[in-house]
Amino acid sequence: MNISEKVAYIQGLADGMEIDYATKEGKLLNAVLDVLGDIADKLDEIEENAYDIGDELDALSDDLADVEDVIFGDDDDDEDEDEDECDCCCGCHDHDAMFTVTCPACGEEIIVDESIFETGEMPCPSCGETLEFEFEDDDDEEDDED
Repeated sequence: MNISEKVAYIQGLADGMEIDYATKEGKLLNAVLDVLGDIADKLDEIEENAYDIGDELDALSDDLADVEDVIFGDDDDDEDEDEDECDCCCGCHDHDAMFTVTCPACGEEIIVDESIFETGEMPCPSCGETLEFEFEDDDDEEDDED
């Protein structure tokens, strides 16, 4: 039984007792019952607002989680996958084919993977200068020597 129901029950008891509200005691009891009714109504309103705020907070929390996933990536990955990530500019996960390249314009050392060499060029993340790559396979060089 919630507070509003309890107050309604008490008001029903008072009505069933056939209290004379013209007397001093009756006027006092009637005023107390009115105040109790107002308090119960206000508490119901506050409780309803609290539920609404809770729902809005849940929605905001979900939206924030979506934004965090977009900005920071999905943090639900296994720890093993986090260890495979590298700090290079391409965001690759393959540490086997990593190369360090120095930008001729600004001198910045850049870590790139083999896929960048396959594209042939990339902008320097520091100065924006276009870096061009020519990747020759060691097997091709041996064939040229023969």
